[in-house]
Amino acid sequence: MEPKIILLIEDNPDDETLTLRALKNHNIRNEVVVARDGVEALDYLFGMGSHAGRDTRVMPQLVLLDLKLPKVDGLEVLRRIRADERTRLLPVVILTSSGEERDLVEGYSLGANSYVRKPVDFLQFSRAVQQLGLYWLLLNEPPPRFRPA
Repeated sequence: MEPKIILLIEDNPDDETLTLRALKNHNIRNEVVVARDGVEALDYLFGMGSHAGRDTRVMPQLVLLDLKLPKVDGLEVLRRIRADERTRLLPVVILTSSGEERDLVEGYSLGANSYVRKPVDFLQFSRAVQQLGLYWLLLNEPPPRFRPA
């Protein structure tokens, strides 16, 4: 059985800590891989750069994607995820503080599975992360894994 990995793409150390704490507090014990910018996220997904040699047949069960990232922004990360046969069906949840309507529209246009605004209050943030984890890791039935030919 493949591990259910969560890829958290987040450049804000406080939001990273809050997300990891919320997952732990709600007994979501999946392995969490953290990428702190868009390049690191793409390197992890496609086995390049510092992640060269990683078994890219093992993909995350869920990607939590911030939009305002250094190097490569979240929308471009999403565009590249959807453009590649190996990753195009990965569940991607945009988890962002952006309230800009164009980000919401473009995120869905590029194939985001969900768009969640980060609540400011820790308790609300913790509940939102719990609900995301429970839905995407336990209730949602993912598509069959695509393997490179």
